[in-house]
Amino acid sequence: MPLLALDTATRATAVAWQATAAEPALEARDDPPAGERPGHTTCLLPLIAELLERSGSSWRQLERIAVGVGPGGFTGLRVGIATARALAQALALPLVGVSTLRSMAASVQRADPRVLGAAGRRTETVVAVLDARRGEVFAAAWSTADRGLVPLFGVRALSPAALVDLLVRTEGLAAARTLAVGDGALAFRDVLEPSGVVIPDDNSECHRVTAASHCRLAWSLPAGHPDDVHPCYVRLPDAQPGPRALAPTR
Repeated sequence: MPLLALDTATRATAVAWQATAAEPALEARDDPPAGERPGHTTCLLPLIAELLERSGSSWRQLERIAVGVGPGGFTGLRVGIATARALAQALALPLVGVSTLRSMAASVQRADPRVLGAAGRRTETVVAVLDARRGEVFAAAWSTADRGLVPLFGVRALSPAALVDLLVRTEGLAAARTLAVGDGALAFRDVLEPSGVVIPDDNSECHRVTAASHCRLAWSLPAGHPDDVHPCYVRLPDAQPGPRALAPTR
């Protein structure tokens, strides 16, 4: 039951192909250098074609598509979800929407302790944090009790200082090891770390959104009609001021 997964919620364009849940996923990605615009529009379909060639597979063998629904950049999310919908409709395949933040948290659980560093070995709380610009982050948190992911709070946009306050009220940083991952955690390391939040090294793979992690989640998530998968924008664009619309995360 081959599965294709893609994500364009961040500046990176990430795709993965997995033949079965028991096999490792093949991955391809584009990470634009700092200062360059994301290449979602130009890179996404070529990266998918590259994976098809590497796997020796064809579109006809594909049985399911998964796409990261964010939160993230407006343009990036539109490109990724529109592409996933179009492919699913053209191939008459079910589409799975995957929370980009939950996927990041799930990948932390599978990470080698050497990747996380010594502080990540006794992690009790994982916070996935993406840079939302405007001095804010997109964040969601999970408890890692019993090797599962138990939601502590859903996706929201807030300042780094407000995130620290929320974590203290929700979990109590003095009582638990809290690990933060994502480009937002890196961008606001100076705010998060003094409060007790642990952040892996800047070059840790845990900070990257990976389509392979989307694959692992997508096998167990319900798939449906492409029109039923919607982006998690969290907040309105600058051109449409108004209250933030909080969106639930899986």
